[in-house]
Amino acid sequence: MSQAVEGSIALVTGANRGIGRAIVDALIEGGAKKVYAAARSISSLDALTRQHGSVIVPVELDVTKTGQIAAAALSADDVTLVVNNAGIAVDAGADFADINLEAAREQLEVNAFGTLAVTQAFAPHLKRNGGGTLVNIVSVVGLGSFPTFVGYSASKAAMHSITQASRLALAAQGTRVIGVYPGPVDTDMAREIPMEKASASSVAEQILIAIEAGTEEVYPDPIAQQLGGLYSSDPKGVERAIAAMSAGAAVA
Repeated sequence: MSQAVEGSIALVTGANRGIGRAIVDALIEGGAKKVYAAARSISSLDALTRQHGSVIVPVELDVTKTGQIAAAALSADDVTLVVNNAGIAVDAGADFADINLEAAREQLEVNAFGTLAVTQAFAPHLKRNGGGTLVNIVSVVGLGSFPTFVGYSASKAAMHSITQASRLALAAQGTRVIGVYPGPVDTDMAREIPMEKASASSVAEQILIAIEAGTEEVYPDPIAQQLGGLYSSDPKGVERAIAAMSAGAAVA
């Protein structure tokens, strides 16, 4: 089951920067009819609106606030494509003993429960509009945790589980669910990570290819492809590979 990007009507959360911004740009370049660009601060979307004009519909959306989700679902009821991209990384680089539990809970609220809440709100619209596609921007650390990214990894592991459940739950209504599992990406969120990073635009390009091909899982960069391949064939191997990366060794 595939979907054409051209003529689609999309909602992208966390659209003001990073991967979200790149996805919006790619969708419009690919011929999307309308993009609801959502972010917590609607003024942060001004640059997108100036760049792309009336094809952009700015939406104020904090994915932890049920009222804002309901309002967004009411105004964007014509969507055929929903991209759950909004996310935070609060404890990146913290030593295991110093992990802040409140920060871990905040990441679960945004990255996992926010994804679930947006999915629940927009699934009926996707069904009514022909099924459509749901894209969740997870992370390869949702498949195996770095010891210095415990809160973030846990939230992305929960998002991975939500993605799997959504795929099963929404199949009957004809909605394709795509999980995207990037490694380090050159965005503000990953600035301090001392690893080779993919560009946000290259990740967005791979996502659009997957939408049009009907691919269910996307590993858009070399690190993601390596760990994703291990996850499929040798799940314990992901842990060994991450241990090697954490130690600064080359991964076999």
